[in-house]
Amino acid sequence: MSTFKSDFLQTVSERGYIHQCTDLEGLDTTYAGSPVPAYIGFDCTADSLHVGSMVPIMLLRRLQQSGHKPIVLMGGGTTKVGDPTGRDSARQMLTDADIARNMAGIKIVFEKFLTFGDGPTDAIMINNADWLDKIPYLEFLRDYGRHFSINRMLSFDSVKLRLERETPMSFLEFNYMILQAYDFLEINRTYGCRLQMGGSDQWGNIINGVELGRRVDGAELFGLTVPLITSASGAKMGKTAQGAVWLNEDRLPAYDYWQFWRNTEDADVGRFLKLFTDLPMDEIRRLETLQGAEINDAKKILANAATTLCRGAEAATAAEETARRTFEQGQTGDALPSVKVGMDALDQGYAVADAMVSTGLSATKGEARRLIKQGAVKINDATLTDTEAKLMPEHLNAGQIKLSAGKKRHALVKIQ
Repeated sequence: MSTFKSDFLQTVSERGYIHQCTDLEGLDTTYAGSPVPAYIGFDCTADSLHVGSMVPIMLLRRLQQSGHKPIVLMGGGTTKVGDPTGRDSARQMLTDADIARNMAGIKIVFEKFLTFGDGPTDAIMINNADWLDKIPYLEFLRDYGRHFSINRMLSFDSVKLRLERETPMSFLEFNYMILQAYDFLEINRTYGCRLQMGGSDQWGNIINGVELGRRVDGAELFGLTVPLITSASGAKMGKTAQGAVWLNEDRLPAYDYWQFWRNTEDADVGRFLKLFTDLPMDEIRRLETLQGAEINDAKKILANAATTLCRGAEAATAAEETARRTFEQGQTGDALPSVKVGMDALDQGYAVADAMVSTGLSATKGEARRLIKQGAVKINDATLTDTEAKLMPEHLNAGQIKLSAGKKRHALVKIQ
């Protein structure tokens, strides 16, 4: 393994964050001394990020832990255009109110991972709408558009793949990479930021920013990308059969978040401990050696550490205790996802399919019925076979009903 002069690159290298870098040696020299800002951008397409964004978030955390200044860029401006990267169709156009609401939801999570303030290594959060909204169109084209070659832009994956699939790409989306490049220029000018980081799919956009800074201002800028994280079986990080694993509590209960990490595949435990926890490398290397049933202990450590970072230590402890009571003792726990209904709803019969959607055990009623048909749904640990079954007063046990989807996912229907 390479040895770096900067604590930042040494840390992110040994923990597996580095995929591509424009100039690793130059970046190492730049970040080997006093605090230097670096940024990652997050567009506001939903009111919460999901675990697919955890690698970039943790990368900012590593940057701050290494004595440098993280900049979180909210894409209030670029969200109006829509990043075409990795998509076959244009993103849904959002109103200013939608973007503001999504931004408010996204901001919450960063306070869990970064320390914000006015100090040299304190994180700051900025919004690219502050400068993009004010750009005079003709002046922007004259000053910056001339630095972009259409031939080169057509070669980047975000454009090339769409054209190869013969799917439409609007001129609006085509402008996205120019705006992202201009962001880097603006952030360098205003904050002295030298490094833009992001996912591997952002490589082309990041290179554009590095080159624009060199051409316009003669600035030496750097780009660094993290690998696309997939599980050992090839599943994309952040996506499950039940939908996205959201970071915000109001989108996904802490118990489900804990369970996501607890259900990590054996082959991924060591890698995920490096990426998603602050555990020391010596401890991670010890946990990587565990085999057989002992690997479950490492998974619980991963789940506790990851949940503590995102949801707090109290939530992690409650989730672990709920899991222990649910799986080891066959009981129910207070941290299980739940929905409250009136007694009159049970008197009339509360459809199990509706209850599964309300508690998050299924995304749709159709999916719930398929799970029932497969014998994967239980009421109070009794397997259900009737897709039109209803929860009735006789199902109540101490004022609640336990619903299960498979062996590992449980929820409660409680009387309010």
